Amino acid sequence: MAYIIEMLDIVKTFPGIRANDGVTLQVEAGAIHALLGENGAGKSTLMSILFGLYQPDSGVMRIRGKEERIVDPNTANRLGIGMVHQHFKLVHNFTVTENIVLGLEPRRGPVLDMAVAEARVAEISRKYGLEVDPREKIENIGVGMQQRVEILKMLYRDAEILIFDEPTAVLTPQEIHELMEIMRRLVQEGKTIVLITHKLKEIKAVADVCTVLRRGKLVGTVPVAGTSEARMAEMMVGREVSFSVEKGPAKLGETLLTIEGLRVKNSKGVLGVRDLSLHVRSGEILGLCGIDGNGQTELVHALTGLAKIEGGRVLLGGEDIARFGVKRRTDAGLGHIPEDRHRHGLVLDFRLDENLVVHAYGETPFSRWGVLDYVAIRKNAERLIEEFDVRSGEGPATPARSLSGGNQQKAIVAREIDRSPRVLVVAQPTRGLDVGAIEYIHKRLVEERDKGKAILLVSLELDEIMDLSDRIAVIFNGEIVGEVDAAATDENELGLMMAGSTRKAVRHHGE
Repeated sequence: MAYIIEMLDIVKTFPGIRANDGVTLQVEAGAIHALLGENGAGKSTLMSILFGLYQPDSGVMRIRGKEERIVDPNTANRLGIGMVHQHFKLVHNFTVTENIVLGLEPRRGPVLDMAVAEARVAEISRKYGLEVDPREKIENIGVGMQQRVEILKMLYRDAEILIFDEPTAVLTPQEIHELMEIMRRLVQEGKTIVLITHKLKEIKAVADVCTVLRRGKLVGTVPVAGTSEARMAEMMVGREVSFSVEKGPAKLGETLLTIEGLRVKNSKGVLGVRDLSLHVRSGEILGLCGIDGNGQTELVHALTGLAKIEGGRVLLGGEDIARFGVKRRTDAGLGHIPEDRHRHGLVLDFRLDENLVVHAYGETPFSRWGVLDYVAIRKNAERLIEEFDVRSGEGPATPARSLSGGNQQKAIVAREIDRSPRVLVVAQPTRGLDVGAIEYIHKRLVEERDKGKAILLVSLELDEIMDLSDRIAVIFNGEIVGEVDAAATDENELGLMMAGSTRKAVRHHGE
């Protein structure tokens, strides 16, 4: 059988961790080949070796049957290999075309010929159904479009082998569906795709073959059509995984979070949240769902002190915290798992153990008379790393930025849940996590609810909202268009409300 990619017995070691331990990956031309594994299983490392970002310690690589040494991404590009990274690598104040041709600028004599480049970008965009405006600036387009620009960068360089690293982590359900269509079209046009993911649903929808890694080792390669999601999950985690959230009926107590007539401006200076009112009681999870960009981010930022409130009140256990700073809200009993883990969740240049006490470093046992007690800080980190299965090469001393995205997320969730605040505002808690980690975090959130905490869950994953919530509120255009009992609704009803239908609406009017 002819393989376009053969990575044979690849070994790659970093300080304290063997990321790839004798892994073999063989990919047929014209296939969508999924690479599945938990956070830290070695998927991205393996693909970074294929793309020339890392050199393997040992092993052999063959591209189109010929042995190759891929010393850097330029070598990979010459071999027709392109990669769309999880965190896009785009210059925000450049246009789409300027980003795509960077390093390969077409010239007419000494002058850049952007007209030729724009025409070629428009032609490739049409051919693959990407629908990107070549003249638009990156800062003016959403993440779904930015991803298409990254795909165009590869196609402009005539890449035949396309590596997608967790491509759906930042996309809405609609954008995910569109990306799947784009992938199918790319394969029809003769491309080969390697898809790094841990979303089993997406593998079933689009991939032909699936290779599973666990803790750096190859578990096996299976045809997707003949393998169930449950079997793939078991290969990936090493045990049976429950896809449903086990939770008893909610034991409701007093109202701990009250939002009244809230108004918040968005980044464009217009109201992103308009006269919004909600309440969350002790012992319940209120799920907030909506299509991305309908005011969820502004609401979460206003509640947690990251955005200015234009009007309305936010009551935490009866106390109005709308004018409090972030620290004072935290001290009053508000916890926050942010959607943007890099900007609001971690100090990337701090060590993991330092990040885990970022709210409590001034308190005992972590400091005495103003001096940090690193023994206590390290012990705290060791406990949370063990409890939440945070995988890091150097343990507590690992710099936060060198953790994989999923392990960064686990660290934030560990810190916030361990504090057990009265009210927990949770935004996209399982973004970028594998099924085993999702199962564990869902279990911990239900435990907090059962301890009598109030949880506001904001997620773009409808399955997550429906599985975890006791009550669901739907946000559209900055307003709540309806509230429903989670046990008595379905995806269709929620989908209609998310599109602005006010059936079953429980509207709240401010002033």
